[in-house]
Amino acid sequence: MKKSELPIEQSYFFHGHYRLAYETHGPEHGDVIVLVHGILLDAHCNRGIAAALAEHGYRVILLDLLGHGRSDKPTKASEHRVDFYAEQVLGLMDHLHLERAILGGVSLGAITSLTAACIAPHRVKALFLEMPVMENAAPAAALMLVPLMLSVHFVKPLYRLFGKLLRRLPDSDKAVYNSLRNALSAEPEVIRAILHGVLVGPIVPTQRRRRHVAPPTLVIGHAHDPLHDMADAKSLKRQLPKAEFIAARSMLELRTKPERLMPRILDFMNRVSARTEFSGNSELTLEREAANG
Repeated sequence: MKKSELPIEQSYFFHGHYRLAYETHGPEHGDVIVLVHGILLDAHCNRGIAAALAEHGYRVILLDLLGHGRSDKPTKASEHRVDFYAEQVLGLMDHLHLERAILGGVSLGAITSLTAACIAPHRVKALFLEMPVMENAAPAAALMLVPLMLSVHFVKPLYRLFGKLLRRLPDSDKAVYNSLRNALSAEPEVIRAILHGVLVGPIVPTQRRRRHVAPPTLVIGHAHDPLHDMADAKSLKRQLPKAEFIAARSMLELRTKPERLMPRILDFMNRVSARTEFSGNSELTLEREAANG
């Protein structure tokens, strides 16, 4: 199927009293993968990955977390916590009547998916965790995100003008750049609330909880980025019972030059799907044998 022919549908659902946006790529009956964006970004940053997976028969759902993209944007920091974001992923699955799905994402999306797996392990078929933000990254996260949070708070008029100019820029053919533009052009109150809420809330499940995450997992890390420390990604691979690891060459490789990484990601997804199908067929066979005595 050619990219231009891939079905894409933009929709909304209500989680509590907030309206959240999502978009669907790929065939209606494909194996479902739910992907979540990084902090302040939106579904655009995962569109290239979604298109590649959809071309191979997967149904890919891209969620805009609360405060991001086309979703509602409350300005209370208390509404923006990673565990609340994980509940939104599970709420999307409920809305779509999905008992289980492959969950994944980049950065904030990775730890949101990991948290969802800790909350409801029976709902997760597999995990795809790109550039997870873990304990080693906490000092870097504070050093990088707190100044931004303070800047948008104390220079609101100037930042609003900056955002207005950014919104006038035309769309790029690279969806990740559109996502970055949308992030930087958001209202300063929303940016401050998201950063404040994520930083003061629980950022990542404890190591004790992580060691009980049983689904097959693919972890992608890269070097030379203190916010997404390679040591964290490798440590997470060791902690999860069924994890595999891939080293990316840069934080943008998968979105700008995916030729090396995408075949390995597809191999993982295909193995997970085949394993699940085999398991399901085996259970069905056992049920029939039991029924026949």
